[in-house]
Amino acid sequence: MFLVLSCLFLLLLWRWNSAKGKLPPGPTPLPIIGNILQLDLKDISKSFSSFSKVYGPVFTVYLGMKPTVVLHGYQAVKEALVDLGEEFAGRGSFPVAERINKGLGIILSNGKRWKVIRRFSLMTLRNFGMGRRSIEDRVQEEARCLVEELRKTNASPCDPTFILGCAPCNVICSIIFQNRFEYTDQTFLKFLKMLNEGIDILNSPWIQEKHNQQSEFTLESLKFIASDLFSAGTETTSTTLRYGLLLLLKHPEVTARVQEEIECVIGRHRSPCMQDRSRMPYTDAVIHEIQRFIDLVPTSLPRAVTRDVKFRNYLIPKGTNIITSLTSVLHDDKEFPNPETFDPGHFLDKSGNFKKSDYFMPFSTGKRICVGEGLARMELFLFLITILQNFRLKPLVDPKDINITPVVNGFASVPPPYQLCFIPV
Repeated sequence: MFLVLSCLFLLLLWRWNSAKGKLPPGPTPLPIIGNILQLDLKDISKSFSSFSKVYGPVFTVYLGMKPTVVLHGYQAVKEALVDLGEEFAGRGSFPVAERINKGLGIILSNGKRWKVIRRFSLMTLRNFGMGRRSIEDRVQEEARCLVEELRKTNASPCDPTFILGCAPCNVICSIIFQNRFEYTDQTFLKFLKMLNEGIDILNSPWIQEKHNQQSEFTLESLKFIASDLFSAGTETTSTTLRYGLLLLLKHPEVTARVQEEIECVIGRHRSPCMQDRSRMPYTDAVIHEIQRFIDLVPTSLPRAVTRDVKFRNYLIPKGTNIITSLTSVLHDDKEFPNPETFDPGHFLDKSGNFKKSDYFMPFSTGKRICVGEGLARMELFLFLITILQNFRLKPLVDPKDINITPVVNGFASVPPPYQLCFIPV
């Protein structure tokens, strides 16, 4: 009886979707669970790649009983997120996070609320120095502190996870609180350990707003805005740095070329600055290749269409979840030959100059591109270059035996645990 009712319910759901819109084709779903059993949950991107070979670059999967349209490949992603940016600017369903954030903050908000909060966040970050030399000064200061912490390891084997997490978190602290913390500070450690807890904002004019039910600037909303800045501004950068060092251990010839370029352009006695990047094409290519290769968030965060949308002869109903396969863009074999190979040459022309690529979208693209993209790119460059300026990276095993396979390749690609020695130079 349960199976019959489930099938009937699913049939009614299909009819409702067919009446409201013509969704793209896709694998046949099972009652209640949809296509879950046909997905490799540890490597969803691989499953999407297989589906795309059968159903094309735009297809529908059922994650449970709700349809989700998947965009696979650069052209489909660009047409949706860039060319139809407003229509594809909604935030899709994210049940676990929604229970915590209640649809507040920058990441999970939607509609007018999202537009107001994003505009406010960008304006406030600019007022705090984002995009100005003052932010670069803070990142440089933190890079120097990071070097001092690494010196304390005394060239002994260490897991860099904690230290590399402290540095970007401290940059966010310096922006929001106008103050950095020592890495042993208990308050700071609490921030690192509980990034998703509320941030208590006290002496602010926004607290007049709690009586205005139409305002988005309630204390609860601001708490989650701050929480989003801490979580997004810390974890993504620290994970990329950690994965980047692992790749450099695996490829010592790449590391040697970067350090040679550092020696030539910067030397040993001054701090790197963002102006150096234009004179360091190989280093710039390496950092881009790290981000491309690791494919940090393979499917990005789910989106949703804000209205009924006609897309490639399909009619996608308002509110339908959208998943963009960033893997299919970052690992496109026509744009990046041998995409599964770590090769800085993917971002260099025949003359050795840095080569931009429209396919480089680790921060996603369109209206909901990462707010902190500029800061993240600055941190990756300054932190990584400062480390390589001051230390030789020594692996504990032969480079050919270093495992660079991600632990989980579902929502995020996390590097396997490893240790290394930071040898002062």
